[in-house]
Amino acid sequence: VQLQACGGGLVQAGDSLRLSCVASKRTFSHYVMAWFRQAPGKEREFVAAIGWSGDNIYYADSVKGRFTISRDNAKNTVFLQMNSLKPEDTAVYYCAADAYTEVILTTTPDNYDYWGQGTQVTVSS
Repeated sequence: VQLQACGGGLVQAGDSLRLSCVASKRTFSHYVMAWFRQAPGKEREFVAAIGWSGDNIYYADSVKGRFTISRDNAKNTVFLQMNSLKPEDTAVYYCAADAYTEVILTTTPDNYDYWGQGTQVTVSS
């Protein structure tokens, strides 16, 4: 499975961005999908995850209420709508797929089998 993430950019604090991640396989609909981010000098950090149906969702506390994860299985795409962006949201954002579960959401990067190439999000103050 190949994942292609896009939608990053340079924005000001308070602005919004929408990230997209397209998967190369139809079996995407059976995978838990997630977004992680990694800032310079820091470990990769969990942001949000979503189960196959879209009903099962989990967010990191740092983004809860500001970010929304969603998916369109017909288009093999997962989205991350980011509102009220802050400078501390600056990072490379990665989408990831857990191919061994449809519903169990985990926050550990090692549990994910496929990764996109990352898209840079920079938020200026």
